[in-house]
Amino acid sequence: MPAKIDDLLPTAREIQKQAALQEAERAEQDARRAAAAESEKRKLIEKLSKPSGLTEDEKVKLASTVIQRAVRNGLTEVQVYRFPNTLCTDNGRAINQQEPGWEKTLTGIAQEIFQLWSDYLKPRGYRIRYQIVDFPGGVPGDISIVIAWGE
Repeated sequence: MPAKIDDLLPTAREIQKQAALQEAERAEQDARRAAAAESEKRKLIEKLSKPSGLTEDEKVKLASTVIQRAVRNGLTEVQVYRFPNTLCTDNGRAINQQEPGWEKTLTGIAQEIFQLWSDYLKPRGYRIRYQIVDFPGGVPGDISIVIAWGE
């Protein structure tokens, strides 16, 4: 009978070993998932930091489509883009402080949107607003770009 009990009921020490092994496996899986997510994030930031590849006509048509859809929905402004602060050369500090020349810190698509506004939308009375929209850990996080046309 004692041999069967040992087969049926492991010792507390054996159970602790099994639990520790399972916990180590879960931790390893979590680490792999976190590394994969970080890799994807780096790839996305790399992609967003480069020009979109769209022609000027394509950019204007896209802006028109977004604005017209917002107007049909009764809006007077629309968020057209949200991006991580790392796409600014100063991590969004100048935007957060509303410093003159903040637009010079933009890179990639965020800079393209500013240029599109400057070239085509501003002369037609549209406004643009870049602002920090979250503060993870108390530091500037994502930045939103809003195009507005209402009062």
